[in-house]
Amino acid sequence: MTSHILIATKINGDGTGEVINLDALSRELEADELAWVHLNAEHEDTQAWLEKEVSYLDPFIIQALLEDETRPRITQIEDGCLLILRGVNCNAGENSEDMVSVRLFIDAHRIISLQRRPVRAVKSIADSLNRGKGPKTSGEFALHLITHLVQRFQHILSDLDESTDNIEEAILESADLSLRKDIIGVRKQSIMFRRHLAPQRDAIAQFRSSEISWLSEISRRQLQEKHNMTVRYVEELDAIRERAQIVKDEIASLIADKLNKNTYVLSVIAAIFLPLGFLTGLLGINIGGIPGTDNPTAFLIFCAMLIVLVCVQIWIFRKLKWF
Repeated sequence: MTSHILIATKINGDGTGEVINLDALSRELEADELAWVHLNAEHEDTQAWLEKEVSYLDPFIIQALLEDETRPRITQIEDGCLLILRGVNCNAGENSEDMVSVRLFIDAHRIISLQRRPVRAVKSIADSLNRGKGPKTSGEFALHLITHLVQRFQHILSDLDESTDNIEEAILESADLSLRKDIIGVRKQSIMFRRHLAPQRDAIAQFRSSEISWLSEISRRQLQEKHNMTVRYVEELDAIRERAQIVKDEIASLIADKLNKNTYVLSVIAAIFLPLGFLTGLLGINIGGIPGTDNPTAFLIFCAMLIVLVCVQIWIFRKLKWF
């Protein structure tokens, strides 16, 4: 394959795929048999190839397939549809919440899909076609793609939920700023996942209820299950986000209580030493008339007086229930 054409396959009706020669690719995409081409949207030749080889498509479709920033949505165009979906980023060295997108135009006879970053769901479908267990129709292809994308959210939600549980347990032992940073990270992830998963939920619902002829009743029922699963994932993300906010508030409250307690202790110590500092400062001035200057035991007597004064202060503070 060329660098901008990643996959070119004719999808047979028995779950197998057959590699299409590049010279025959345009002809196969216009034929009555189902053909799939998967392109690299980042490559400079992709736009020119689309405009030349599939010029019969509405320019709106080509523009939508090549957009830099996308959100999950569906647009029905006659008996085909423009479908944009998002999936978990499973690429090494990248954040999972930085979700990858799959953009495709699909009708009864052709599937044109694009990616900007590698998408495991696409590779899974290609592998299943090589094994003879792939989709047989356009409807099954869309269902397989949605299934792969949705199912990968399960372990992400499990990890987020487990992280929240661990932080909740940790704050029972000690609350520190590192835990606050961790829970903010969990909340940020849940918000970013929900930002893409919520519109994907709506897109799946619209796709299921569309009037597309090549989407069978069985596929519609299975799409309903994927929609219900996506709804549950969105609800779980909402719950995780709310739990994270509660934990964040609890950490802030515990840190504030600890700070207030330390401030209180310092205030009591300062209150105890305030009169002591006054007396020592008063007797430390270098002028005549200071009592006890000629008495060798005056220092011991003064220290004893200070000790008595501290004891009296502690007794008064306890009576006032300051501590």
